[in-house]
Amino acid sequence: MKHGYVLKMIRERRIWDGFLEEHDGHLLQSWGWGELKAEEGWRPLRLALCEQSTGRLVAAAQVLCRGADWIPTWCGHLAYVPRGPVLDWSHDEQRAIFWAALHRLLRWRGALALRLEPPLLAGTALGEKVARHLLTSGFRPVRTIQPLRTIMVDLRADEATLLARMKEKWRYNLRLAARRGVTVREAQTLEDVRAWYELLKVTAARDGFGIHRYEYYERAWLIFAPRNQLDLLLAEHDGRLLAGICVGRMGREALYLYGASGNEQRQLMPNYLLQWEAMRRARASGATRYDLWGIPETEDEHEPLAGVYRFKRGWGGEVVRFIGGYEYVYRPLGMGLARRLLGERLAL
Repeated sequence: MKHGYVLKMIRERRIWDGFLEEHDGHLLQSWGWGELKAEEGWRPLRLALCEQSTGRLVAAAQVLCRGADWIPTWCGHLAYVPRGPVLDWSHDEQRAIFWAALHRLLRWRGALALRLEPPLLAGTALGEKVARHLLTSGFRPVRTIQPLRTIMVDLRADEATLLARMKEKWRYNLRLAARRGVTVREAQTLEDVRAWYELLKVTAARDGFGIHRYEYYERAWLIFAPRNQLDLLLAEHDGRLLAGICVGRMGREALYLYGASGNEQRQLMPNYLLQWEAMRRARASGATRYDLWGIPETEDEHEPLAGVYRFKRGWGGEVVRFIGGYEYVYRPLGMGLARRLLGERLAL
């Protein structure tokens, strides 16, 4: 390849995750996330742009490919980069070289289209510049798969400052939980994971949202927890499990992924103590921000998740919006056929 770079397939977790840690990559670009999604029918390609002279990685994209079970084999497959790629977005030449190499490879492998959701924020100079560049480089905007908006809590302050930034009721409730004997510990066994999943089923039924089968969460815990990339925190009272949350970690970010709580003893406020303990642990591990992972796209009080939004809003974080999803179509005829065959499923 010209310009002294080459696109390589990375086959070692240590090299891949090491690059992500160094460059503040997202958990959804991690080796483990690719492993987890492989069980759901995705095929991860871990592609890195490397300097030819030194072999040093300068950019990377975990591309999740899916085809055979969604789309007839002869039709092609879809390629998806969640919260990526990981690169220096301000380096115009390097970015252009990376896109050219990635497009070339995906076309050769038979991709119908590439869909990506960059980890860049709308309203920032860099985010707006990249969004304009994507639109003038053949990409078109599409609906996102990952949350478009979220709340980020800045963990760089000391604990007293973090508490002061919260709404008063949130401080009161987490202290109330501690005073009334609620304790928080990390899950240690698969029995702990199973007990938490039983609470998740209760939560899903109560709040009306869908969940994965148990094996998905078990595999996530087995993949990430041994590498200190995920904590399953459990809140208990007198030995009884009340609630639990899964918090992922990658680079300088902690990410609240899943939460579950029972219908009994909710007056003990276990969810408040759980979130505070998760933030404290994330900060102690070196994280500088805590992503509360998704809020409704509008401020409408009638949104189905308005209650979840109010809970997340009380922690003193900043509401942020990503620049959105973008799609680059390689094979328009094949993509048109796939849309007719799959309809709404193509957006998943």
